[in-house]
Amino acid sequence: MTDAPRRTALDALHRALGATMTDFAGWDMPLRYGSERDEHVAVRTRAGLFDLSHMGEITLTGPQAGQALDHALVGNISALAVGRARYTMICREDGGILDDLIVYRLGDEEYMVVANASNAQVVLDALTERAAGFEATVRDDRENYALIAIQGPASPAVLKSVTDADLDGLKYYAGLPGTVAGVPALIARTGYTGEDGFELFVAPADAEKLWQALTEAGAEAGLVPCGLSCRDTLRLEAGMPLYGHELTTALTPFDAGLGRVVKFDKAGDFVGREALAAAAERAESAPPRKLVGLIATGRRVPRAGFAVTVDGAVVGEVTSGAPSPTLGKPIAIAYVDAAHATPGTEGVCVDIRGTHEPYEVVALPFYKRAR
Repeated sequence: MTDAPRRTALDALHRALGATMTDFAGWDMPLRYGSERDEHVAVRTRAGLFDLSHMGEITLTGPQAGQALDHALVGNISALAVGRARYTMICREDGGILDDLIVYRLGDEEYMVVANASNAQVVLDALTERAAGFEATVRDDRENYALIAIQGPASPAVLKSVTDADLDGLKYYAGLPGTVAGVPALIARTGYTGEDGFELFVAPADAEKLWQALTEAGAEAGLVPCGLSCRDTLRLEAGMPLYGHELTTALTPFDAGLGRVVKFDKAGDFVGREALAAAAERAESAPPRKLVGLIATGRRVPRAGFAVTVDGAVVGEVTSGAPSPTLGKPIAIAYVDAAHATPGTEGVCVDIRGTHEPYEVVALPFYKRAR
């Protein structure tokens, strides 16, 4: 037995490109290739290429696969049209969030669930247990996929140059099977950067060929390889939650301001329904802490776990923080008491190692691309 991190099919390529590697959720992943700021700006203005092969793919098949997912997850998954995707969550019986997920409906009786790398085994185990009473098979497909994302305003043009798939007809949160640079792929218009872009699910043996083809096709457009560091600042600017930061088992979707993903009107019971109904009622009558954006007036960067204060009293906690290359200032996402969560609220500070630095409260996201 070894505790050494797992390596993706693109590991040798990352090292050849001089990437700084890091252990992330048990995987050796590229943190950055050069300047994380330059990688961030490339995605905002041109295009970036990401290896996301650490994500966990789990397939459900069978005549009751949709009903099994309706029972296991908080969303109305069986209502998805073939070729569409949905953001959803899997919760514990007490309503705590086990993970946030994207589910793709690949066929009448086939769904693919994509879990965060750190939670993939937990999600697999929970789905296997919860699908036991249904005519459905749960399959661990983590070894069968590599996942490459191309993100940024130039990504549609770059991808079009190496595929004959109908990208113009591919809506946001939809996917279709196609061929990219001669490689069979599931092409999904999804991402975690706040930009237009695509995620390409391919066989691990085809990953390097696809990466090289996209690199060549995007050279003129200024496409660059991107690591996990800029992926984090991109999602932070876009106000997208990260499991373990904005989402945890101690929070329900309603605590996280994401109660919209819970569908009480779907047929049948689902895990956590009773607790989530109570959480919805609490959120309605006595709003919990709210998730807000904070923009620094100074230069000091807040980090997860730092206290949010008003007149020296703690009123919240930072869940994520970083310098924002787009805004040119430090930013943070934080849970803040409802009384201090309205955009423009004055007197809000972050306790950064004993100094209460002033911050502006804003609505999320910090950044929204022009449509």
